[in-house]
Amino acid sequence: MVDPVRRLEFSIASERESLSGFLDLQRAALVRKVQDVSEIDARRAPTASSLTLLGLLKHAASWERRWVQVVFAGLPFPNEWPEQQANPGRDDFLLDDRDTVDGSIRRYQHEVSLSREIAASNDLSAPCAHPKFADLNLRWVLLHLIEETARHAGHADIIRESLDGSRGL
Repeated sequence: MVDPVRRLEFSIASERESLSGFLDLQRAALVRKVQDVSEIDARRAPTASSLTLLGLLKHAASWERRWVQVVFAGLPFPNEWPEQQANPGRDDFLLDDRDTVDGSIRRYQHEVSLSREIAASNDLSAPCAHPKFADLNLRWVLLHLIEETARHAGHADIIRESLDGSRGL
């Protein structure tokens, strides 16, 4: 078993570095689980759940944008949650012919890069710009993204093990 402290490849000298580092660790784990999987396997749901690797990545990309760009930074995306969308979070897992492994990884990495830029240029105590979430701040958003990304990386780990036997984040 690998000592989790030895796996840290980022500084924990500050709260910001710790939050960013742990979030990036989970983001990378999620991407690793989808990389090198065929388009067919990326769409398969090999467990009792209906979750797929591609669906998890699509969902994670949507919520990176929603929590950081929409809720925290207040950028408008009129056809997205929280302003629209009947089933926030559920519809994100649905795939169509345009969803591919490479395209989904690129989209996720793009959303992550925007999240990093926004987070780096704001104080952790800065309140969320979206009025419905004004009582939350960037620190809460980053912690929530760590929680959600880690959960989905764990789901992806189980799916990947079911597909080809590979294990470990």
